[in-house]
Amino acid sequence: MIMKNGVMLQGFEWYLPEDGNYYKNMMTKASEIKFAGFSSVWLPPVCKGTGTNDVGYGVYDLYDLGEFDQKGSVRTKYGTKEELHELLETLKNEGLDVYADVVLNHKAGGDRLEQFKAVEVDPDDRRTEIGQARDIKSWTGFDFLGRDGKYSQFKWNFMHFTGVGYDDITGEHGIYKILGENKGWGFEVSPENGNFDYLMFANIDHAHPDVKEELKKWVQWFIQETGVHGFRMDAVKHIDIDFFRELTTSIKEADGQDFYLFCEYWTGDMELIKNYVEETQHQLDLFDIPLHYNLQQASTDRDGFDLRTIFDGTIVQAYPTLAVTFVDNHDTQPRQSLESWVDPWFKEMAYALILLRKDGYPCVFYGDYFGIDSQEDYTGVKDEINRLMFLRQHYCFGDQDDYFQEANLIGWVRHGDAEHPAKAAIVLSNKEGGAIQMFIGEGYAGKTFIDQMERDENHVTIQGDGFGEFSTPSAGLSVWVSEEDA
Repeated sequence: MIMKNGVMLQGFEWYLPEDGNYYKNMMTKASEIKFAGFSSVWLPPVCKGTGTNDVGYGVYDLYDLGEFDQKGSVRTKYGTKEELHELLETLKNEGLDVYADVVLNHKAGGDRLEQFKAVEVDPDDRRTEIGQARDIKSWTGFDFLGRDGKYSQFKWNFMHFTGVGYDDITGEHGIYKILGENKGWGFEVSPENGNFDYLMFANIDHAHPDVKEELKKWVQWFIQETGVHGFRMDAVKHIDIDFFRELTTSIKEADGQDFYLFCEYWTGDMELIKNYVEETQHQLDLFDIPLHYNLQQASTDRDGFDLRTIFDGTIVQAYPTLAVTFVDNHDTQPRQSLESWVDPWFKEMAYALILLRKDGYPCVFYGDYFGIDSQEDYTGVKDEINRLMFLRQHYCFGDQDDYFQEANLIGWVRHGDAEHPAKAAIVLSNKEGGAIQMFIGEGYAGKTFIDQMERDENHVTIQGDGFGEFSTPSAGLSVWVSEEDA
C-alpha cells in the first residue's frame, strides 16, 4: 500500500561503479533517505546477469542473487546475496518499503549453443519473414551448473523462447523467430514494429506452459526470500498481456492486494497506454512516460513551451491513481538508448510538477539526488529536491485548484485536509515571472503568506474574498504558505 503523500526513490543509476559495493553504500544512505521523506526505494535488478558489469537487465539466472559462482563471480554488480539481505533489513528497519526490479522478458548469457529451425524477420515489421526457414545456432541452453539445481531444477532450452538475436552458424545478428509446434510471437504485445514481442537476447515464450509455471514459482520464491513489498516490472509492452494477467492474479492471491505492482510500458502514445490499462483491468500502475517527454520538451523549448499543456496527453491526467510520475531515470540519462534528459535549469520546476501535485506517485531519480558518477559536471539537485520534499510532507495535501491561464505562468493551490490543514499556493514560470490571483479561502482573509522558496521577498495578504495575488519574480518557482503555518 502506498503511504499518503509517499515518494519513491529510484535507488540507482546506470553508471554506478562495478566494484560490488552498492549494497554496502546504500546501507549508509538509508537513514538519510528516510529523513528526507522518502517512503520507498526501488532497487536495481538483483539477479545474476551476464557479468559483474551488467546493470541487471541482461538477466542470466533469476535464482542467483549473488550466491553462486556463475558468469565469472559469486557477486553481482551490486554485491552478494548476504549483503542484499543486510540492505533489505536496513531499509525495512527505517520504515521504508522496498520494490524489486523484475526482468521476465528475456534471458542472456546462455551456457551452451543449440541448433534449431528459425526464420529471420524484418526488424521494422516482425510479422514479415525474410528468406526461408533454416537451421541456426544460438545461446539458448541454460543449465546453471554453478547453482546445481538448488531452488529449482528447471533448465531452459530453445523451446522456451520465441526468438533470438544471433546466429552462430553465420555469425550474423538479426531477429530470428524460432519455429516449431505452437511457436510464434506473443499475440497481446505492443503493435509497434508490427509485433514487439522480441526486444533483446533470448526472448522468453510466455505462452509455454512450463515457462509460465516456472516464472510463477520463481516469483513466490523471490518474494518469500526477500520480503520485498512490490515489483517494478520491466519491459511489459513486450510481454503477452494474457500471461501478465495470469501472473499478477497469482501474485495478488498469494501475497495480498497491498503487494505493489508498477510497470514500465515505454511509449509516448497514450492510445497504446489506454489499451494496456483496459486490457490489464486497471490493476497495474504505470510510469508516466508521456509526462516525462513533456517535461523534457519544456526544458529544451524554454520559454517557448506553453506550460498550460504540461499535463496534456499524460497518464496522470487520464488515470491519476495509476500514474508513477518521474522526471528522469536510468534509461533517459545521458548516453543511454532512450536518452531524453531534462535540462538541469528546469529540474527544480519539473520536480515541483510531480512532488507538489495531488495526483501521481512521484519517483525521484538517484542521479538527480546523489549525482551521476560518470558525469562529473552533474552532482544532482539534492538540495532543491529536499526542499520540495519538505513542502510536500507539510503543506501539499487535500484538494487542488489549478490556475493554468498563461503560457509562461501557471499556479495551483493545495487546500489541505483534516490532518494537514495548512494551505499552499504554488506559482511556476518559465519566463520572466509574474503574479496570479488564486483563491485560498475566506477563512484566511487578512492573513499573510510568505514564499517558502525565498525567491520573492514580498508578503501576500489574503483579501476579504479569500483571494491573494501570488507571484514569482523570474523563471522558477515560488511556494506560498501562511506565516502562521510556516
